[in-house]
Amino acid sequence: MTGRVLPYDVEGSGPRRALVLHNWFGDRTSFAPLREHLDRDTGSYAFLDCRGYGEAMDADGAYTMEEVAADALAVADDLGWEEFSVVGHSMGAKAAQLMLLDAPGRVRSIVGISPVSAAGFPLDAETWELFAGAAESAANRRAIIDNTTGGRYGDAWLSGLVDRSLRRSSATAFRAYLDSWSRTDFHERVRDNPAPVLLVVGAHDPALGAEAMEATWLRWYPNARLTVLPDAGHYAPEETPKDLADAIEAFLAA
Repeated sequence: MTGRVLPYDVEGSGPRRALVLHNWFGDRTSFAPLREHLDRDTGSYAFLDCRGYGEAMDADGAYTMEEVAADALAVADDLGWEEFSVVGHSMGAKAAQLMLLDAPGRVRSIVGISPVSAAGFPLDAETWELFAGAAESAANRRAIIDNTTGGRYGDAWLSGLVDRSLRRSSATAFRAYLDSWSRTDFHERVRDNPAPVLLVVGAHDPALGAEAMEATWLRWYPNARLTVLPDAGHYAPEETPKDLADAIEAFLAA
């Protein structure tokens, strides 16, 4: 698949290069709190919008993880980056694994933040309706965010994430990505992949926490390791940005 160079910007000018892929509910601005804590002298982080999000909201496409991977590789080409790591939040981490498969000589390592595995994320019928309905329903989006952060936040915080997700994503793209990140399964293709992998999960994430990592990523990537952030749920870039930045930078420096 041929990718398209989508809107992106780069934080830092250091030698440790990483492409950063956002989650289902947020465009690249969801990483704003994290960016404040990154060392700009040691790292160069390229944050991009997936088709249907942020500055790429009007970009047409199939809205699949394969397309996200191809577009991200096109951004790396545009930057002239031959080798780099990939940081993916939730669905972004599923696309990161396809980048590893598509360009194994270029992707040095993966950082998965509350990451969806290569096997996807099976949902029962009731939960599927909740997630599929979130494309059009603010209440569904709010319920999902509240649940995956352990029910620990008040109205202002939850409303902020919901409002941003509605303003900065296309309902068509949002709904289509759900099929791709949740239902496609390519875990046999990544089994025993030697790439270094850091998994960063929140202790308050009931969906993609430590138990889910042990059942998926840690079984398939022999060089994967797990870090649990005690004060985070599913949205560590916004809940505990400094702790997440420290974990990412220590991993990329190793």
